[in-house]
Parts: sequence; C-alpha cells; structure tokens
Amino acid sequence: MSYARLIIYAALLGIALSVAFCSRETAAPSPFLNLDPEVGYVGMATCASCHNNVHATFIHTGMGRSFGMATPQKSSATFGQHDVVYDRKSDLYYKPFFKDSVMYVLEYRLVDGDTIHKRIEKISYIIGSGQHTNSHIINENGYVYQAPITYYTQQRKWDLAPGFDQFNERFDRFLTTECITCHNHYPEHITGSLNKYGQMPLGIECERCHGPGALHVKEKLAGHLIDTATQADYTIVNPRKLPRDLQMDLCQRCHLQGVSILEEGKTYFDFRPGMPLNSVMNVFLPRFTNSHEKFIMASQADRLRLSQCFKMSEMTCLTCHNPHISVESTRKENYNTACKNCHAAPKTTCSAPEAVRTAANDDCAGCHMPRSGSTDIPHVNITDHWISKTNTKGRQAPQAEAGKAGFLGLQILTKDKATPLDMARGYIATFDKYLPSALMLDSAKYYLEHCRLPAEKTFNTWVHYHFARQDYPAIVQLAARHPAAEIKDGWTSYRIGEAMYQTQAVVNALPYYEQAVALMPYTMEFKEKLGIAYLTLRRLREAIATFEAVINENPKRKLALSNLGFALVLQRRYAQGESYYDQAIALDPDYVQALLNKAAVRLVQGDAPGGRKLLERVLRLDPNNAQAKEGLRSL
Repeated sequence: MSYARLIIYAALLGIALSVAFCSRETAAPSPFLNLDPEVGYVGMATCASCHNNVHATFIHTGMGRSFGMATPQKSSATFGQHDVVYDRKSDLYYKPFFKDSVMYVLEYRLVDGDTIHKRIEKISYIIGSGQHTNSHIINENGYVYQAPITYYTQQRKWDLAPGFDQFNERFDRFLTTECITCHNHYPEHITGSLNKYGQMPLGIECERCHGPGALHVKEKLAGHLIDTATQADYTIVNPRKLPRDLQMDLCQRCHLQGVSILEEGKTYFDFRPGMPLNSVMNVFLPRFTNSHEKFIMASQADRLRLSQCFKMSEMTCLTCHNPHISVESTRKENYNTACKNCHAAPKTTCSAPEAVRTAANDDCAGCHMPRSGSTDIPHVNITDHWISKTNTKGRQAPQAEAGKAGFLGLQILTKDKATPLDMARGYIATFDKYLPSALMLDSAKYYLEHCRLPAEKTFNTWVHYHFARQDYPAIVQLAARHPAAEIKDGWTSYRIGEAMYQTQAVVNALPYYEQAVALMPYTMEFKEKLGIAYLTLRRLREAIATFEAVINENPKRKLALSNLGFALVLQRRYAQGESYYDQAIALDPDYVQALLNKAAVRLVQGDAPGGRKLLERVLRLDPNNAQAKEGLRSL
C-alpha cells in the first residue's frame, strides 16, 4: 500500500472507529437543577455537616486522598540514606528529604566525588493516595510544577517521574488545568495562565460527583426536605439516578485517559455531573493492532466499554464500585456478587477447570480482570477493566510480535460520530502530545480539507496545523487578513507571532505577541517571546521591562534570566548582566546559551582563561557548537 493511500486509510478509519464506539441518544434536558451555571459550590465541610457518615469513609478513598500538603503524614515514601535517584541521561542525582517537617528535593551532580551543581526545591503538595504512587509538586508563586522524582508505593522505591526517563524536564513540567482538575478538586485557576493557581483544595470533594451544592443547601435550610427513598431530590445530582451514558460520562471525566480537547470557549472547570461530557470536551485515543493487550493507567472506562459484559448489559462503574468506600476496604465478594448477578448458576457456569477455580477461590473478577502494568506509569500494578474470557489470570491473550504494532486510527471516545473538525483537532493534538508522526498531520489535513464550515470556524485549527508542520510562511499568508486585534485566542495569536518571527518579520510579529500576552497575561512563555522580539529589534528598555516582569512573577525562569542578562550587557552593564547569567546557570548547569553569553562577557572584559573554560564546557555539552568553536579559535 502506498504511503498516500495509507494516510487516507488511517484518516477514514478514524471515522469508522468513532462510529463504532457506543450508541448515544440526544441528551434530554436534565431534571437536576444544580447544573445551572449560576449554582455555586459550598465545599466538603458543608456537605459533611449533614452527611458525616458518608464523609467519614469517603476521605479514606483514593479520591479523598488524591491531593494533600507535602507532610510526613501525607507521604507514603521512605526517606533513608540510600533513597537517591540517578538519571544517567542527564547525569543528575535526586535526593528527597524532610527538614523541620518540610519536604525538599535536592538535585546535584558529582564529578570525581565533588559536588559541582546543587539545586534544592521545596515540595508543597503530594499527588496520589499512596495506592500506586506519590508524585511531588512545587509551587512557585502559584505556578505549579511536577518534581522529577516519584515514589512508587507498590514496589516501595523512588524513581524518575513518569516520562522523565525519556526526557528529564527537571523542575519545568508545568501542571495545566487538565492535570490538576482530575487529580484534585477544582482549584482557583488564575485566568490567562497555563499553570498558576490561587486557593488550592486538598483532595477531590463531594461536589465533583454530585455537582455544586449551594441550591441543595439553601433548600434544606429552608426546610424543604425530600424522602429520597421514594423520590429523587433534583436540587443535587445523585449519580445513580442519571441515565447510563451520563453516569459513564461522570466517571469518564477522569477515568478516560487519552488526548482531550476542549470545545471552543470551554474550560476543564465547566463540566458538571449530569452533563454530556462532549458538551465540554472530547477524548481521543490512538488505536494500534496491539491495543487490546496494552493500556494506559486511567483507562478504566475505555477498557470496560470494550467488554462484552458492558455491551450486553446495563452495567456502569457503579455496578461494582461504591465511590464512598475505598477499594482497599471493599471485599472481593462485592465484585464477585456483581458478576454472579448476571452469571448465576445453573444458567451460567464457569468453564475453567475445577483446580483453577479452587486455586482462585472462585474469584471471578480476579481471574477475568487480571492485574498488570500500564504503558505510561512504571512500577505499578493495576486492574485491567477489560472483562474477557481470554484475558484471564494465567491465560493471557497472545502477545503481538515486538515492533509489529500498527497504527489503526484515532478513535473518538465521547461521541457517536465526530465532525471533520473534531477529527482534525484530535489528530493535531495527538501529534503535539503523544505521537509526533507526519501521519497524524496528514490525517489532520485530510479532515480540515473536508470541513464544510465557514473559514472563521477553522482558522485557529489551520494555524495550529501549519505551526505543527513548522510551515511558517503558510501561517503568515493566513494571517494577512487577520490583524492582531481581531484574534481572540491567545495560542493562535502567539503562533502567528512566532511564524512572523521565524520568517524574519519581527516588526510584524510584535502586535501578535502583544495580543497573546494581553489575552493570556500570566503565560510566561508568551511574555518571554515578546521580550525576545523587543531584544531582537534592540528596543532594550522594553525588553528589560518585559523580562523583569517575568522574573518578578516567577523568579526561576531561566530563559528570562539569560535574556535579561543579555539586554543589560548590550547596555554595557556587564557585572549586572553576568549576575543574571549566573542565576540561569544555577538553575540549569547545562544551559548552553547562558554559558555562551557568560563566556562572551569574560572575553570582553579580558578574562581569556575564564572565557576559554566556559567555551570548553559548552563543547563538552554540545561538541558541534559553532559559536563555542569560533570563540576558541579567536583565542
């Protein structure tokens, strides 16, 4: 099959997969009154004042323990002398420790037994109940980042955080609202930022599954009581009273991991229990020929939907799970009873040999939902929610040959039928977040070309597509009829600005960068690019003011520190500029540009040995660096 035909095949298959996933009827208006966006949240303490018995067990569940302050009591980890993680790729060590009940992570590098780099970061929060992991969160003036090491509780070991073994982002992996709103109750998100938060809750709360409670509380305080044994109380969502699809959507909000894309104008805070999930966001998953064998951590809803048990019944997550009771406290009989409610003898009998059944103690769920690892989180053992006759404990499905997994297409998991624009956005996001293959972008183009929408509806996506392609001239051409002031999406404005900068039209880039900053003022990446544009144009006062604003907001931005230093050096303020280079290098000892900049200052000031030492350091990091080689030749 030719490459071009394969592209079209994969794209068309994306539609076929999306249709086949599940059947959904058009959602009727919800009878639950707290879906109204005007109804506010009251907090778990208010819920507990009337429902203390439920609250007392819920706080011990994985959801109730999902997020907390980084205290010795919250941590499940060990902190011994040998609890050190070494990353061979970056040649960095990480040592977690508590001092005066405050947690820190020490990053350091050794050369011949001497410490040549040391950075200590305070840990503010711990993510994870301890059932699988404890991950660690840094809070820098409200900007939150994941620390590079995680404690894996099942194996009782420290190791690099998921994904850091492939690319160590050190202390720069920022946590967006997509991440935070699944691992915690809704925090106060600072509008215009990617990862800045105000008030931060400590764990998932009641209203994440029941919806905002202000109306419910108001009605109860007014004496309007309802006997819920005989009728529904529509002032607050009871998930068991939702239709099956909406009940699943509630769980899928966080237990359907994949490539999620918000609908235009929506945020991750907009979903409320009882809503169709696709009214706020859609979730896509790449399918491969071995997808039945391998799965990601939070894929419970997807795996369950693949099961014949789900397809042939009306079961939901609540068939087996009581969200108010921890999994650890739930007896096996609870799950097996759910199985036997449908597979009761004599109509159904287990086909396993009696010896196998006896050895398994007639544990239906334990046999047909075996525990295994996930593809995205190391050192964990989780229950596979694909209920299968073949995928049983001790009798795994045949494994595909190594390296033979083929891409089948992108499946939308939240709709019966995706629009071409849905699929185009899904493929671009998959390219950005998961699978940087040209096939993803070719498929995105196929769908964009088949959109039958006005140009203004697809403009942002076309810009994103060309940006992923790094086809900057195409973006410049698209933007010709769209002045910066007309752009209402911060990312689109930034991408246009970056395209103009990359095509040497820096003056034209400025208004788009400025618009991006106006729309998203707490997104430091945008401000830094604006400062670089000012610097390129030698508008030094504006560049300095911009980089100083970034550093005042978040003092650990190495790019801003290095560029502020460069702007000051251009003003011949050498000592002050070099001090900012030193701050950037202290954050990242391998920051080549800051090392080159500092070497230039040393040479300008007549310190040839100091400059040579820095240039040789650059060449150890980047043996082909042309600037360093030229600098050494000049000596």
